[in-house]
Amino acid sequence: MGPWEQYTSEAFQTLFREVQRFTRYVYILHVLSWDQETYMPPGATEARARQISTLASLVHQEASSPRIGELLAQAEADAQAQGWGPDSDAVGFLREFRRRYDRMTKVPVEWVQAFSKLTSEAQVAWRQARAENNFARFAPYLERIVAMRREYAQFFAPYDHIYDPLLDEFEPGMKTAEVQTVFQQLREEQVRLIQAIRERPQVPNAFLYRAFAVEKQRAFVRDLLAHIGFDFHRGRIDESAHPFTTSFSIYDVRLTIRTAETDFFRQALYSGLHEMGHGLYIQGVDPAYDETPLMGGASLGVHESQSRLWENLVGRSRAFITWLYPRLEQTFPGTLADVSPEDLYRGINRVEPSYIRIEADEVTYNLHIMLRFELEIALLEGTLRVQDLPQAWNERMQAYLGLTPPDDAHGVLQDIHWSQGAFGYFPTYALGNVMGVQIWERMTQDVPDAYEQIQAGRFQDVLGWLQAHIYRVGAKYPPKELLQRVTGQSLQPKPYLDYLWRKYRDIYGLTA
Repeated sequence: MGPWEQYTSEAFQTLFREVQRFTRYVYILHVLSWDQETYMPPGATEARARQISTLASLVHQEASSPRIGELLAQAEADAQAQGWGPDSDAVGFLREFRRRYDRMTKVPVEWVQAFSKLTSEAQVAWRQARAENNFARFAPYLERIVAMRREYAQFFAPYDHIYDPLLDEFEPGMKTAEVQTVFQQLREEQVRLIQAIRERPQVPNAFLYRAFAVEKQRAFVRDLLAHIGFDFHRGRIDESAHPFTTSFSIYDVRLTIRTAETDFFRQALYSGLHEMGHGLYIQGVDPAYDETPLMGGASLGVHESQSRLWENLVGRSRAFITWLYPRLEQTFPGTLADVSPEDLYRGINRVEPSYIRIEADEVTYNLHIMLRFELEIALLEGTLRVQDLPQAWNERMQAYLGLTPPDDAHGVLQDIHWSQGAFGYFPTYALGNVMGVQIWERMTQDVPDAYEQIQAGRFQDVLGWLQAHIYRVGAKYPPKELLQRVTGQSLQPKPYLDYLWRKYRDIYGLTA
């Protein structure tokens, strides 16, 4: 008997088959979107937008139909009558699908069709605007996206804040006020840490920007990810304007990176480790959950906890860089001949405010997220006009990081998210930083020699623990419940802040 066949409810079994069918449609949408970001010729923009719009509206219409609602209600009643336990896969399935169904039934299919078409076109316009450093090319699309996102929020009224329905889409159960409280705690301590670092001599890192052959970069990153545990039999890696991860099932996971000859570490290596974290999560989900609502992660915050964990807690650790160094020397002979492993560790972890979020160091990264979070709220509240967004962006960059971007490509146009309509997404990066340290600290109770293993190039125990405690359960539990189950704690900024102070006291010789 298969894992789902034990649930002897006709309504559940019928619903299960229907949901599998909808999910296959969603996978096809992901294929179309991935191709649009990687290989699609620019002349196909309008045709692809129509294809995505048509399929998205079809999925929405069928998955939110009254018949599906009746099946769902009957399956829930059967689950209660038959005593399915709260930890059963079927109860997790019904909880997660109920959450999605209730959201879908509030949103008209015509809105979904129009929004899908708009964002498909907007992503192409964003790429062109960024390449031309021309915000005006993208602004009309963003104005329409903001208007439609305000309209979307009204489908979920009443709410405590207009941002709540959008945030809940990516971080279920989280409220805007909660994020603001966490961000306030982070901002105060991280600004204090930045100030302490500014008073110390800067760490040299010019060697990071030497020339590294691009073809060798690609091969190096691929081999590295495979060594850590990413399964290339069930995945691949390509390039795109903005690195991302998508999947068409747990058996087909796609990562993308960027490469630049004189920016290997930031562009290829660490974007590769970041996206690998997402990919490992997807590949580690219980195979029985494929083509079900449980296949995805618990939330975007939990997903980001894994991408940031592998990128920073592993990838920027002294142990990892000590192990990595001879492999860099072997692949790029002589390029780092005058640089020691300790020099490399310190250089990679240099704290220096930067224009680009995905290139930011650990200490300043969250300030990039707070900036975007505040601008999103202002746009949705109507206190900021899209045409004034570049100026507002630059003013906040100066206030938070002491930098004014030289152009919009290094400022307001740098991220793809707004062209995708993904308002509410950005906070999950900072929330993921906080969750990642909490999860790491719990993991090291069971794997106390984790860094010793990493320095020896062994990643099996760390990956195995994460697979058992985070990846395997997919979206079976809500994110707050999952974090409590795994760590015994609710979301707590203190472990993350303690980690930052501990690490950068050592690197910069801080006495505070």
